[in-house]
Amino acid sequence: MDRINRSIICIDLKSFFASCECVVRNLDPFTTPLVVADPSQKGALTLAITPYLKAKGIKSRGRVYEIPEELNIIKIPPHMRLYQKMSKDVINTYLEFVSIDDIHIYSIDECFLDVTNYLKMYKMNAYELAKVIIKKVYDNTKLTVTAGIGPNMLLAKVAMDIEAKHVKDNIAIWTYDDIKTKLWAITPLSKMWGIGINMEKHLNDLGLYSVGDIAKYDINKLIKRFGVMGEELWYHANGIDNTLVKDANKDDAKEKSFSRSQVLFQDYYGYNIPIILYETCNILARTLRNNKVRTSLIGLGIKYNKHIGGGFYHSMKIDDKLDNENKIYDYVMYMFDRYYKNNYPIRMINISVGKLSFNNEYQINIFEDFDKLKEEKNMDIAIDQIKDRFGPNSLLKGSSLLSDSTIRERNGKIGGHRA
Repeated sequence: MDRINRSIICIDLKSFFASCECVVRNLDPFTTPLVVADPSQKGALTLAITPYLKAKGIKSRGRVYEIPEELNIIKIPPHMRLYQKMSKDVINTYLEFVSIDDIHIYSIDECFLDVTNYLKMYKMNAYELAKVIIKKVYDNTKLTVTAGIGPNMLLAKVAMDIEAKHVKDNIAIWTYDDIKTKLWAITPLSKMWGIGINMEKHLNDLGLYSVGDIAKYDINKLIKRFGVMGEELWYHANGIDNTLVKDANKDDAKEKSFSRSQVLFQDYYGYNIPIILYETCNILARTLRNNKVRTSLIGLGIKYNKHIGGGFYHSMKIDDKLDNENKIYDYVMYMFDRYYKNNYPIRMINISVGKLSFNNEYQINIFEDFDKLKEEKNMDIAIDQIKDRFGPNSLLKGSSLLSDSTIRERNGKIGGHRA
């Protein structure tokens, strides 16, 4: 099967939550000033706004009180069951054209369709088929969509993110010929699929400010700095992605693993959840070291609050075998930056580590600094010994003293001395 030259359509439902609310009220989202926001929160964040408000320059993720009063906004609380039903209706529409095996549901409002094997049957090219599907979605649901078309999942997704929302028919086509002119031109880096704010800062520290900068950078230096993430960044910056839609649908095999979950006592968001994620990585890394094992599979699960519902779970296989919280955290944040969107309120997190191997099975990577690894390992052992003797709260990072931290309370519940 040719993994390089596919016909992939990435489809996104435009302003999905707000558009759903307009559809059930027989309103036009392109002329209606409607926002979806939790009415129970003072200074509520807008979870979605209509295209009409976006055209007025209103931020998609801002505070309701920031919207000018003269716009007379309609404020609607979120209705997750409605969104799930309409998302299902859209997917059923896709199934009129392709098999379920050729659909990857990326999120409630976004899907990848591999139409490679259908074009001959329909006697259409990918662009023509995308137009037919888009029209059918609108006829069935009255929802407007945007679509990116590319020879692989990456280029289809980036075409949709970067260009489709700004062209008349809402369809953008990127080929390998567009890599140097369109993909490499993307800046700031956080506009690129898979690069969040945190990763952008790390890349900026290396003097990399555009996707083209990454593409021209030494791949070995990226691997040394970021591990398997650095390799993926380099390949993606060069438009290379051999993942098939069928591959994306495969579940990882279940095996022995460790995981930690936490139900949060208040809503957390992109700006304050990292401290919780780091503290959870810290606990898991200590568990790995205590069991004398390392992980090469890291998973992240996020659940939103009851008003939004839903969430996501993704896992990442890595070339390294890790038992250090800082390195595990880097991968967790890579997945968080990639899959968390819309600034939804978070009420539960889960981090898991799998594909465990004993320490005596570990081999040094040629890109690793052995002396630095030894120093890190000795530091981890010293910290574990102190915590074993004096309790888990005896040594804490400064961030654990912040109000958003929960580690001290959690440590008190799982036993040991209190600091």
